[in-house]
Amino acid sequence: MFINRETELAQLEHLYSSDRAELFVLYGRRRVGKTELLRAFCAEKPHIFFIATLSSDSDQLAAFSQAIWGMTHATVPEGFTFPGWEAAFRALADLPGRPVVILDEFTYLMTGNQAIPSILQKVWDETLRHTRVFLVLCGSYIGMMEREVLAYQAPLYGRRTGSLFLNPLDLPATAIFFPSYTALQAIETWAVLGGMPYYLRMFSDEVDVLSNVRAQILDVQGPLYYEPQLLLMQELREPRNYFSILRAIAHGHTRLNEIAQAAGVGNAATTSRYLDILQQLRVVRRIVPATETRPEKSRKGLYQIADAFLRFWFRYVHPYQGSLDLGLADAILAQRIRPTFEQFVGYAFEEAAREYLARLARQGALPFLPERIGSWWDQQGEIDVVVVSDTDRALLLGECKWSVNPVGVNVLEDLQRKAATLLALGPWRTVNYALFAKSGFTPALQDRAADQGVELITAEQMVSN
Repeated sequence: MFINRETELAQLEHLYSSDRAELFVLYGRRRVGKTELLRAFCAEKPHIFFIATLSSDSDQLAAFSQAIWGMTHATVPEGFTFPGWEAAFRALADLPGRPVVILDEFTYLMTGNQAIPSILQKVWDETLRHTRVFLVLCGSYIGMMEREVLAYQAPLYGRRTGSLFLNPLDLPATAIFFPSYTALQAIETWAVLGGMPYYLRMFSDEVDVLSNVRAQILDVQGPLYYEPQLLLMQELREPRNYFSILRAIAHGHTRLNEIAQAAGVGNAATTSRYLDILQQLRVVRRIVPATETRPEKSRKGLYQIADAFLRFWFRYVHPYQGSLDLGLADAILAQRIRPTFEQFVGYAFEEAAREYLARLARQGALPFLPERIGSWWDQQGEIDVVVVSDTDRALLLGECKWSVNPVGVNVLEDLQRKAATLLALGPWRTVNYALFAKSGFTPALQDRAADQGVELITAEQMVSN
């Protein structure tokens, strides 16, 4: 089942229609759907889809050589291989028509032969850029792709004609995986798994969300029980220290000094270096109040686990692996997850609200053109959703309630009181309000919202748009 990705496919198709040589770089985290996107793109086109492995450089060259030969010949001689990578890359120029050549897991090729980017750069400059080949370099090691392929000092710098960092699917797209789920169940699932297609395929809408959690994540035989360990151990040299940091963040330690103390991996400077690497891998992000105009200089930064599933795993699985290994999954579900699960989903609901407004912005459906979307906090309070336009001096402020009770007028009045503090801190001319609710809104609030132009947004709207 291939879901969504219309924008990404359109970008690839647009480049393909150029009918000239293209060098496209696609990268992103494992499990995000890069390979499936490329398979959908090249399905009806003449193509070579080569997936590199961790085998020897000579074996990789032989496999790639045979894939090239097989595109234009009925049979491939046993043991056939080009004499070297330069000859293999040059052979791409002789492929007929408008061929798509995909080098998936390109970082594995670089690991086996560090000269490959330089060889490819030479052949591209001398030969391939004058052909009609559509070459795609795809990789999951984000840091290596950025350093060795995209960075200024990389041999291939300046050669790419397009690139894409593939993000996880958004909430409406993830809900398509579960047609029998309600909007609330779709949000709960998104809170646990995020938008990673591989993880989403592991859950079934024939049972409720926590039953899926029990079977797929908490059971030691479940496909997702060891997933974060396998994922991060491939990327990190000292996974134990990084795991300690991620566990600290997952349990609410979000400031640098708090993380350093809770993780016990060294002082703030040492912890900061670990956090920098986790940010490069897109595993952790640093957030500041949305009203900060120079976020990189702000001292108000907090750290969050960027990936929903890692956030869940380090909150509920990693600390209790000893118990889970003893077969106590039911007890962990009942005593550790159920009592705090609604609160956990509530934080994800706030993130879903911010993403919902970002989608509206892309559709031109907000009252102004935003420059930043995030949240806001200081010593006097916090606001869940803040949309900022410095140019228009405009704000959109929102509050999110993941509660069994409908949201009432008191929530709007509390938001407006906090807004008064924020408005006093900056040159804002206009402010709009939005409320997001799990269980709808009271009639009194609906009347007040209609009078004051306040947007009331339900879970169903967030999932469907």
